[in-house]
Amino acid sequence: MSEWAPRRFYETATATQVEGGHGIALDGRRVMTPGKSPLVVPTRGLAEAIAEEWQAQGEKIDPNTMPFTRTANSAIEKVTPQRAAVADMLADYGDSDLLCYRADQPDELVQRQSERWDPLLDWAAARFGARLEPRAGVIHAPQDPGALAALAREAHALDAFELAAFHDLVSLTGSLVLGLAATDPDHDPEALWALSRLDESWQEELWGVDEEASDVAERKRAAFLHAHRFYRLCNAD
Repeated sequence: MSEWAPRRFYETATATQVEGGHGIALDGRRVMTPGKSPLVVPTRGLAEAIAEEWQAQGEKIDPNTMPFTRTANSAIEKVTPQRAAVADMLADYGDSDLLCYRADQPDELVQRQSERWDPLLDWAAARFGARLEPRAGVIHAPQDPGALAALAREAHALDAFELAAFHDLVSLTGSLVLGLAATDPDHDPEALWALSRLDESWQEELWGVDEEASDVAERKRAAFLHAHRFYRLCNAD
């Protein structure tokens, strides 16, 4: 049995100025979220990106080709009602941040992690007054509460739309520091993603590329880059 998909019922999708921000109209009719809330986003740039997704649809509407719409819906329906809880959940990554858990051997990997991850920890210390300390091995060791509190404040300062993107920036990398760096225009998102894959890249150098794992990693990379662009568009106006 073929999967049902709604047919396109409109000619033109456009970004519109509405009360509280920017909306999307289909032949003049406002787009709503699946839960029937108005789809209103904070910037014109983000509304235009969503409108482009609707305009690009063919005879049938495929939600899988509409990541900006999907993330905006999530911001409105999932993040907004529990924004503080989402911020807390993401802030918790700081206490087990990927960048802090290091190999104790071989020496080449130890050195590579130090050379490439330490600058991000230094950046977080300088930018937020939050010094996270690396440790060898995978056994959890708590970080300084003051440093964690400083990083948590940054997560709580984000609005619901920023948090929706920040969720993927953090969860896909396993690092609060990398997620925060991705919100900084001075950091290249491709370089940050590569840092999050340092251990996997090391394994690939040793044993070769596993095609299935590589496909999964590429999907995650695309999702990370989408989250980065969504975040940037939240601050585009």
